[in-house]
Amino acid sequence: MYQGSCLCGGIQYEYHGEFDEIAICHCSQCRRAQGTPFVTNAPIAADRFVITQGEHLLKSYFSQPLKRRVFCADCGSPIFSQRTDHPEVLRLRLGTVSGDIQGRPGYHIYHDSRANWFTLNDDLPRHAAGKT
Repeated sequence: MYQGSCLCGGIQYEYHGEFDEIAICHCSQCRRAQGTPFVTNAPIAADRFVITQGEHLLKSYFSQPLKRRVFCADCGSPIFSQRTDHPEVLRLRLGTVSGDIQGRPGYHIYHDSRANWFTLNDDLPRHAAGKT
């Protein structure tokens, strides 16, 4: 089990599973939403994710018609994103996980949209758009 929280600690969660896949996303929406050159996230089973505190603080923003980004209304920390046409999957923002994570990123997505001022220094596979 993994535990995590937003920056202010108002939202706390547990994930009862493993991170089977970890992606580094460089799309312009993720860069703007996180304020960083990329975001590291993992697709997880929604039915294994439990908000243990602060559910009332969750706020959503639809960045695309079918994609909502969920964050803390108090501190703004991004928690996960979710496509409404695939509600069984959340894309958890791994920066909110407390403690060590088993596994490592497996690939970059939306590499063609990456910030030109940040240099990648790894040999992970790089996908021009999303991974199919």
